[in-house]
Amino acid sequence: MKNILIHGLGQNNESWHDVKSDLNKNNIDVECIHLYKMNDAEMTYQNLYNAFCEYCHKQEGKLNLCGLSLGGILALEYAKEYPEKVNSIIIIGIPYKIPKTLMKIQNIVFRFMPKKNFEKMGIMKNEFCCLVNSMSHIKISENLNNVKCQTMILCGSKDRANLNSSKLLNQNIKGSYLRFVSHSSHEVNVDNPQELSHIIYDFWRKDIIEKTDKEVTK
Repeated sequence: MKNILIHGLGQNNESWHDVKSDLNKNNIDVECIHLYKMNDAEMTYQNLYNAFCEYCHKQEGKLNLCGLSLGGILALEYAKEYPEKVNSIIIIGIPYKIPKTLMKIQNIVFRFMPKKNFEKMGIMKNEFCCLVNSMSHIKISENLNNVKCQTMILCGSKDRANLNSSKLLNQNIKGSYLRFVSHSSHEVNVDNPQELSHIIYDFWRKDIIEKTDKEVTK
């Protein structure tokens, strides 16, 4: 079973470096994908989601997906559409509904940022702005009953924009778990990678142990 870490909008795969290192020390192998490098088409959310789905489809067996922000949205949408392919999801700092006004304000801010900021992420400035513009239509709160896998919802304790959203997601995804990561704002994988890696490890190990117990009692 493959464990996949998916970065956020203003990040790249290196943003998971410390989390990955901690998980590797505990014998948990993970793959940190670079979202912007897997999409060859126009940089829109739908094209990025299609490329993400294609990548996931190619992996053998079921997947454990862990994503922050944009990565969490992709993981959740994939779990809704292809529940038979997903073993578990961990979604971090995602909104219950896309805040369209905030997205517009952010896009204006992004347009004034220097190009080098985007190059560090591995994406061109115009591509990034195009991606942000295309995200306003996403219906995150719809079809949450399609999520059949083990689900952990995480949010940084200082991520005020997503605290209530995390609670709403927890209420509407049956059997999901909710935890708040201390000393963290939105980018939990950067702000507190050690605590995050422990939470991920415990969640994945719990799932492995439960499956083993079920097999023994058969």
